[in-house]
Amino acid sequence: MATLNLSKSYDFFKPEDCTERIHVIGCGSVGSTVAELLSRFGLTKITLYDFDIVEPKNLANQMFRQEHIGKPKIEVLSELMTEINPEITTIVKTESEGYTAQRLSGYVFLCVDNIELRREIATANRDNTYIKAMFDFRTRLTDAQHYAADWSDTKQVTDFINSMNFTHNEAVAETPMSACNVTLSVAPTVRIICSLGVANFVNFVKGNGLKKFIQIDAFNFILDAF
Repeated sequence: MATLNLSKSYDFFKPEDCTERIHVIGCGSVGSTVAELLSRFGLTKITLYDFDIVEPKNLANQMFRQEHIGKPKIEVLSELMTEINPEITTIVKTESEGYTAQRLSGYVFLCVDNIELRREIATANRDNTYIKAMFDFRTRLTDAQHYAADWSDTKQVTDFINSMNFTHNEAVAETPMSACNVTLSVAPTVRIICSLGVANFVNFVKGNGLKKFIQIDAFNFILDAF
């Protein structure tokens, strides 16, 4: 079986240093991009959660292609990840019902498009000592934010959960929409914030700490992090 040649990245990041499972909850624009980036680092212990199928409108800002329309996102995404790294085939797990209170551990990427579900997941796992860190993403049209918390740090966990203190309807009201009431989203914004979030994860695994908050405006070339 072919293996992923990591000669371009291995001296920088060794995937075996990440011994914990990675959970990608939601496989839309953010989740599919995060999963693809993780795969290219040679990471294989990944669980994907999603119940949606690929729709034509998804191709503009997600990792899917025309031939994937009508297929389950997690099925297609696991195939794409296997194309990158064949070693993933027998290791990646898929949860076709989405997140339904499964036990979490290791690293959790919150990528669903509902802030209330993300808050519910984080709150339910507030005292879960098996989690190392959580990562959250919020995208609009040109701007996006990334939040992260070291789960062993009580204050970081509290701040992380408090940052979600608004409703899904309030989030939708702040999201740019088309004249046909379709949420506007473009690939450059998604890919930039996902790349920064995965970089944040890699730094944490390497022992370099976390940025708790990163914000970008992809088209006005603004980035801030702390």
